[in-house]
Amino acid sequence: MKAAWERAASEELEAVVAQLCFCLHRFLMQSKAGKAFRKFLPLFDRVLVERCAAETVTKGGIMIPEKAQGKVLQATVVAVGSGARGKDGEIHPVSVKVGEKVLLPEYGGTKIVLEDKDYYLFRDGDILGKYLD
Repeated sequence: MKAAWERAASEELEAVVAQLCFCLHRFLMQSKAGKAFRKFLPLFDRVLVERCAAETVTKGGIMIPEKAQGKVLQATVVAVGSGARGKDGEIHPVSVKVGEKVLLPEYGGTKIVLEDKDYYLFRDGDILGKYLD
């Protein structure tokens, strides 16, 4: 049996968490990624990502020319679809969430330009992994 102060603290904590989730949602919707998300929503098991910028300077301060830079395989998830429908008819959710950093394959994906920014659309199964903080 919980004491009255424990119940009150638990309810207060739930209210704070709900408020934080609401604020985070508003922030994402107001950011550029959020604006792109409102204009484009992936379907089924598709994931919309924004590739990270390539490093143009080494740690020692040497400038790397564009032709010598490799393809950036790290990206941030901008939007996800609802999930793929399995043979049993149930929807299997996408394995990544908005805001997570993922590892992409070197080739593949569909390039999409939204608000003069390049985004890429991948299937959930094509994403190689996600980075843990």
